[in-house]
Amino acid sequence: MKVISVLDDAGALQAGEEFRSLFEHKNVTIERIVSSGNQPATRYLQSHDEWVLLVRGEAEMTVRGEPVSLRAGDTLHLPGGVEHEVLRTSPGTVWLAVHVR
Repeated sequence: MKVISVLDDAGALQAGEEFRSLFEHKNVTIERIVSSGNQPATRYLQSHDEWVLLVRGEAEMTVRGEPVSLRAGDTLHLPGGVEHEVLRTSPGTVWLAVHVR
């Protein structure tokens, strides 16, 4: 059995975001996202539910057009069909995202 840390290889990026799948089984995918803090605002509209945990850093988002601030340790459920946008993150922000399809 191999132990995996979501912080392994989660160094600071110069730009953009890095997505890494950690686990996939049936209708569930768990991924780690590392945000550089220099990525453009990104809007999402997914057909499936997503639950996120901010492991490290801070993020500013909108969900259904309403502002949401997240800091390390915060979680958020993003129901399928609900538009959300990541406006800003601090450098080196690490997310854990659970997608249920």
